[in-house]
Amino acid sequence: MDIKNEYGKILEDLANTMLSVARESVTLIKRSDQAVSTKFTREQEWEIYLEFIKVMFNLADRISAFYIPIQQQPEFMNSLEDQVSDRLTNLLAPSMSSSEIDDQEVILSIGQAVGESRTIYEKHKFVFSEDTKERNAFFQHAAERVAGRAGASNNQAIISASTLCTSAIIPAMQALFEGKNEADLAASSSSPAEPAAEPVPSEPKEAGPQAIKLISVVSSISGEEFETRWGFFPQFRRDLHPDQLKELTTHLNRVSQILGDRFAILSSRLSQESTQPTGHA
Repeated sequence: MDIKNEYGKILEDLANTMLSVARESVTLIKRSDQAVSTKFTREQEWEIYLEFIKVMFNLADRISAFYIPIQQQPEFMNSLEDQVSDRLTNLLAPSMSSSEIDDQEVILSIGQAVGESRTIYEKHKFVFSEDTKERNAFFQHAAERVAGRAGASNNQAIISASTLCTSAIIPAMQALFEGKNEADLAASSSSPAEPAAEPVPSEPKEAGPQAIKLISVVSSISGEEFETRWGFFPQFRRDLHPDQLKELTTHLNRVSQILGDRFAILSSRLSQESTQPTGHA
């Protein structure tokens, strides 16, 4: 199924949310220190705006991994980029860019922002739903970059305002993804079952509530590094007792370590085998 048809509503909501948050974040940054903001050029405001867009694309990529099938996620993110570009061109480009920036430059700017969102922020390894030092470091890094774009790298008022804006993005995005899932489950559970004598092969049945993945695990390989990220289905997390959550976290961390160690061993063996001569002497 086409991604834009399957996830059209959430793509539209995400794009609108990202643009609205970025716009309001620029406003809040300007209010946090008016002595600095009065010196902002239009180009500076645009750079600050794009920095928030970069943060949100990176967070959308992380969050979508727990809600979108991994095979569909790359196309989902590409569609989100297109949606943001289209919305920005139609709604915000005239007010956020200078007269020298045309529609095509806006589209190119978003494409560049998506690429930079990975190279700049991907080094921070964290699960979006976990309040960890690494996630806080991510917010701090983003805030410092925003302050740098404002020409006030050590300005604590701007850094604090930026941190407030970026940290509020996660629950907003998570609510959008959960809203879609809840709607799907409600539609699935309320639909009458098809008669067994009249199957429709071309239209697979929607998964019922029993198909919910309570724990999502995403593994990736980069060079010689192996990374495993995992997260809980939000409702499952809320239903767990704190002691149960702690125990499950311990077990999943152990699983991640075992997978990583095993991968390192197998990777080393495969590398050695590839250097050995093959065939008959």
